[in-house]
Amino acid sequence: MSEEVKMPQMGESIAEGTIVRWLKGVGETVKRDEPLYEISTDKVDAEIPSPASGVLSEILVGEGQTVPVNTVVAIINGGSAKAVESKPVEAKPVEAAPTKAAPPVEAAPPAPAVAAQVGPQTIDELRRTKSSPLVRRIAQEHGIDISQLEGTGISGRVTKNDILSYIENRTAAAKQAPEAPRVAVAQASAPARAPQPLKAPSEVTEIGPQPFTDGDRVEIEPMSVMRRRIAERMVESRRISAHVTSFMEIDFTKTARLRDQLKGEYLKRDGVKLTFLPFIIKAIIEGIKKWPIINSSVWGDQIVYKKDINIGVAVALDWGLIVPVVRKADEMSLLGLARAVNDLGERARNKQLKPDEVQGGTFTITNPGVFGGLIGTPIINQPQVAILGIGVIKKKPVVIDDAIAIREIGLIGLSFDHRIIDGAVADQFMASVRDVIEAADYTS
Repeated sequence: MSEEVKMPQMGESIAEGTIVRWLKGVGETVKRDEPLYEISTDKVDAEIPSPASGVLSEILVGEGQTVPVNTVVAIINGGSAKAVESKPVEAKPVEAAPTKAAPPVEAAPPAPAVAAQVGPQTIDELRRTKSSPLVRRIAQEHGIDISQLEGTGISGRVTKNDILSYIENRTAAAKQAPEAPRVAVAQASAPARAPQPLKAPSEVTEIGPQPFTDGDRVEIEPMSVMRRRIAERMVESRRISAHVTSFMEIDFTKTARLRDQLKGEYLKRDGVKLTFLPFIIKAIIEGIKKWPIINSSVWGDQIVYKKDINIGVAVALDWGLIVPVVRKADEMSLLGLARAVNDLGERARNKQLKPDEVQGGTFTITNPGVFGGLIGTPIINQPQVAILGIGVIKKKPVVIDDAIAIREIGLIGLSFDHRIIDGAVADQFMASVRDVIEAADYTS
């Protein structure tokens, strides 16, 4: 009996997903709940388990393709015409695609027509017949011969990404007529799966000047969905908020001693690794209670104060950056915070986060110090108004009462939205954080 594998609904606000990688190939045996493929959305990257045990008999959506949720992406234990008919071949058009209605002849479902193809075909014929109505319509409107394009879809099919990238490169070439030879090199060097723009600010989607010349040795690859989303958000945040960053030095010595006292107990009794992060979160919570503007958002000409304190913790991944959220962190103990931070970080690295676990943050922490960074100037995570960067914490000689002492010293840097947070308030907030850490007072 056939089992359809569908693009999952990863959250109410998520309408589509991109197949990043198939973990099994056609003909391979797969067990129920065994990771089958990886997807990327504008919220999270995740491994998707197989819905059934059996043999992966057909892959209907290739790597790099974006399709709506509930699209049939594969068949386990054999396919059927019904299964093929239920599969939307292409994702909804992005802004760059033409928006006028398709001719009536294109309105019929494309999949049965593809399934009816029999007999030998050339590669060019295969590209034409396996391209969707949307792709063929775009090609017709732009006077493009699909058979001349290198398709990245299954069996050489020209995908929407392929044709939009071709149009984008051709448009850029037309705008830079004197540079035509260089553009030709770019087209020859870049893979056909070059990235299509997301719905992002123009600073992200603009191609800009060509970054190489004829004869340069270059390798070009598209941004991942996550990387394009990060680019979009970072540019958008700098455009929205008036960024200012202030720094403060903190003596972590007493907190380091407390951590040393507790970490063995936490690990042995609870299986929880205790880092400095839960202590810093506790200190931030006390600072927000005194300065609630830090836990707010700007909405037009109004300020929205958040009653819950939801702390986002940036996690560096090999393929990007993600910010899972510790919800209602002010209601947690030190142990609860340590457990939550460890759990979210581990599941982020294993692609097991759910979309609602990366949403709803009211304040964010990023930790360049974990890699030895002295400090950073982080960009605000919209629609928040502040983000705290934590530098490396290490022993240093400092002067105390006219004597040199060895202390655990670290820097923090607060980037804040100067539209509603004044420098004095930012410094007072950081002073509150400093006072809690230096006194190691985490009783409240």
